[in-house]
Amino acid sequence: MVKLFKFTLRCLCKIFFNVNVEGIENYHAAGDRVLIVANHVSLLDPFLLYAFLPHCPIFAINTEINKKWYLQPFYKCVDLFALDPLNPHSLKSLIKLLKEDHKAVVFPEGRITTTGSLMKIYSGTGMIVAKSGATILPIGIEGGQYSKLSNMQGLLKLSWFPRIKIIIHPPVNIHNIEDESSSEQRDKAAQQMTDIMLDVSFKNVNTNRSLFTSVIDAMNVHGANTVIANDIKYEPISYRQLITRSFILGNKISKETIFDESVGVLLPNSVSNLVTLMALQCYGRVPAMLNFTAGSQGLITACETAMVKVVYTSRIFIEKGDLQESIAALEKVVKIIYLEDLSTEISIFNKATGLLKAHFPRIAYYPRYKRINADNRALILFTSGSEGIPKGVVLSHKNILSNYAQIHTYIDLNKTDHMLNFLPMFHSFGFTAGTILPVLDGTKVFFYPTPLHYKIIPELCYELGITVLFGSNTFLSGYAKHAHPADFHTLRYVIAGAEKLQEDTRTIWREKFGIRILEGYGATETSPVVSVNTPYYYKANTVGRLLPGMDYYLEPVAGLDNGGRLFVSGPNVMSGYLFHASDDDIVPPQTDRGLGWYDTGDIVTVDELKYITIQGRAKRFAKIGGEMVSLTRVEELANATWPDKLHAAAVVPDKKKGEQIYLITEQVEANRKELISQAKKEGLNELAIPKRIIIIDKIPILGTGKIDNNTISKLALAD
Repeated sequence: MVKLFKFTLRCLCKIFFNVNVEGIENYHAAGDRVLIVANHVSLLDPFLLYAFLPHCPIFAINTEINKKWYLQPFYKCVDLFALDPLNPHSLKSLIKLLKEDHKAVVFPEGRITTTGSLMKIYSGTGMIVAKSGATILPIGIEGGQYSKLSNMQGLLKLSWFPRIKIIIHPPVNIHNIEDESSSEQRDKAAQQMTDIMLDVSFKNVNTNRSLFTSVIDAMNVHGANTVIANDIKYEPISYRQLITRSFILGNKISKETIFDESVGVLLPNSVSNLVTLMALQCYGRVPAMLNFTAGSQGLITACETAMVKVVYTSRIFIEKGDLQESIAALEKVVKIIYLEDLSTEISIFNKATGLLKAHFPRIAYYPRYKRINADNRALILFTSGSEGIPKGVVLSHKNILSNYAQIHTYIDLNKTDHMLNFLPMFHSFGFTAGTILPVLDGTKVFFYPTPLHYKIIPELCYELGITVLFGSNTFLSGYAKHAHPADFHTLRYVIAGAEKLQEDTRTIWREKFGIRILEGYGATETSPVVSVNTPYYYKANTVGRLLPGMDYYLEPVAGLDNGGRLFVSGPNVMSGYLFHASDDDIVPPQTDRGLGWYDTGDIVTVDELKYITIQGRAKRFAKIGGEMVSLTRVEELANATWPDKLHAAAVVPDKKKGEQIYLITEQVEANRKELISQAKKEGLNELAIPKRIIIIDKIPILGTGKIDNNTISKLALAD
């Protein structure tokens, strides 16, 4: 009877939910004494595990759930253990059961998720494993949260029969707790269990696909008519409209470019920018996101580095941004195509074809999808090099989607949220966290072209009911000073990155608005997020916990007793660099430990729970308002202005901008006016112009002939 029930249940699940099971070999490899742990997304979960696991394990069910009348028929067909996670005697009974070499199933969250992300993990689950010596078999259930039998009503688009995947991961064991006291054993076991479940949640997201496929999947999950983006033109766009326009514009772009070609994008935050990005993705081109604040020379160098031949931009943007000189210089080396011109070439037939393709996007995309691997180039961003020449950072589809999955594991966004993104898409924070995250999570995002409107942005948050805001310390500090206390009343997530969060910024947000800013950390080379604080996982004075799927090591730094230079690896670490005027293709990150390890150049400490605290940066860069500025490039600017004298640049802390650059020089009549004039000639970003100039008689020189930068820094700080 029991076998017939199990077989019938499996057939019904296959028919109605198209259940796919991966990793069944891991079940057999786990052994006999096994605690099976799974995320809990719907009422279907125990039925699914019962139907598809090879044998019938014991189900440890919360005592409250055990009382549900509608589950009683199921309970009669399985071995049931009523578990009260708060009752020590209940836990001891389960430990005894496992020691008798049984397999038992536990949902460590103790309840069905109400956020779509992982809930609190009860410490008792870790203790059960620690005391019983059982092997842990992690199982991920994906898709059940979209069922009407979940607790996500009003947060996700639900259906009766969503597709469900069950992923059985390799077995793992709790370690390094044998010599600890009981309380320490409990804490460490609980933390390791939390890490295991976070890893399960991260791996539930499919990262072996392209960005455009991910958008198609998001449309199928959240609904084709769901509005996902808007901008200052009040141009709301749905998934269907985004995909339709991507096919239409992508077809036009394909006439001017070839497959896998690097194509420049010079646009502000807008729906048009999002459509252009997806159009390039749709037709297998690689967007090279150009920093329109970099000056003409910076734009030209970036295009040369990425071998960009065609740049897409907007006439209105060029006029409003006063970028005519930069475009005139850029036009000498690349072909400039204006989106306004392309729009006049789009016929009714083009629109009808695009709409038809959007109704069958997988079929229309398939010819290119066959040629796109998850490890292919998906995006090129630019960052400054040690000599001031920008390097191209190549991110693959897997890099970006892995970082999306990592953020998604920690931060629960849904269709009731509304994000404001003023961070430019040429910045990795603005691209992945500010654009890809909400689009794939079905969260509406409002694109604003500049973060510098300190009075307008708080008002926008109030008018639009913004619930999620990402920004840097500089911007968040400015908004706080100009905002009314009610402007941010709907915010539930405010996350700071790109530069150090100052204590006065943290304080004013807490006292004026009652909001705790959550600080994160990352780099363009890591797609970009490495760690982040969240409401569930928070530690003051840190930049958060290392994301799931990442590993790290610290390299000792001479003269530093606490901390070391941080190296990280993980699926979100870039494919590699593109160097200017180099014959090499992509140069992958590598250290003595092998390929895939990235040197952050930051001096940090990392505690037992993997919370990261930044001590300082090893590289000679200043981080001003979230932008990295090379001190070497500043010195080159001074040398070009006053070639007969020596000059050195140093970094000093700044409350508003995070850091500022001081120039120490031997030029007697040195002034910022001459530097500004020279910077304009060279097409340099204004951030490269020093905040202050200090004139001294003689630049200190080391015995090796190099400038004594330690002394230079002391002079700047003393001033």
